[in-house]
Amino acid sequence: MDASWARSFLESSRTVWVISAVILCLFALTNLPWQLDDYDQAQQAFTSFEMIKEGHWFFQRTPHELIAQKPPLIGWASAAIFAITRSWDIAWRLPSFLTAVVLATILFRAALAAYGAAAALIALGAFGLNLLSVRLATLVRTDMPLTLVIFLLGLLIWQKIRAREPWQPHERWEMLVLLTASMFIKGPIVFALLLPNIVLFQWLAGKRITPNAWCGLWPWIASLALLSIWVMCGIKFVPGFYEQVVIKEFLGRFSDTVHRPQPVLYCRPSLALRSHFGRRRRLRRDAPLLAKTAFHQAG
Repeated sequence: MDASWARSFLESSRTVWVISAVILCLFALTNLPWQLDDYDQAQQAFTSFEMIKEGHWFFQRTPHELIAQKPPLIGWASAAIFAITRSWDIAWRLPSFLTAVVLATILFRAALAAYGAAAALIALGAFGLNLLSVRLATLVRTDMPLTLVIFLLGLLIWQKIRAREPWQPHERWEMLVLLTASMFIKGPIVFALLLPNIVLFQWLAGKRITPNAWCGLWPWIASLALLSIWVMCGIKFVPGFYEQVVIKEFLGRFSDTVHRPQPVLYCRPSLALRSHFGRRRRLRRDAPLLAKTAFHQAG
């Protein structure tokens, strides 16, 4: 009786709507009153402000006259929203809020299609009711938009593996668009987030599965080439760009002294653990499980 009641509760559409409403309220209200004096929010806000006021659409500065270290995609989005709303608070915070809502919706729908209503509700709650998500949902930062793009990349790869289908040309174009978006949000960090997982999956799967996680080389090269054009123009025309953006922001992500990243195994403990058990024949036969293992942290 208890198990039946719990299942009915988790699969009820009313429960989904209540949880969704709670998550939406938490996303919208957690950071009130809005301010820009923490988590480097002022630096991100100033990029779109400079685009509108000074017309600097490709390279901006921080309030302290340093080179803005992030690529301009989120700044462009904020500038476009300001042109419509004429409100800087909305323009700065709406990109993170909208991407959080879109991510929660896609996560729920993907889990619903793959595993049913109960699993979808659990996935929605795990994302929307944790402190990090509600905190990031209206911060003036690039973290939530980047999370959405990385999640969509991982979801597309996982769906291809789960369906055991080869990559189609239009899906490679989708990978190119998503990879390029991630590049122009926070630089080439997507390579570090996805490529190790792809390599791990290919190693665990071996030769037993014909469709694989690798979409081909050209979407990765093309997206990196597009970012490289922006980088080369910055190096050539903007003094201090190489030191502040290339060295400190892009390469500094892999340094112990600039951004202080955690070791690889700190971020992927379950991957290291499951790779040991992944050598077993039973796990090798289960492509969906391998995909979940390899990509659960990519999104």
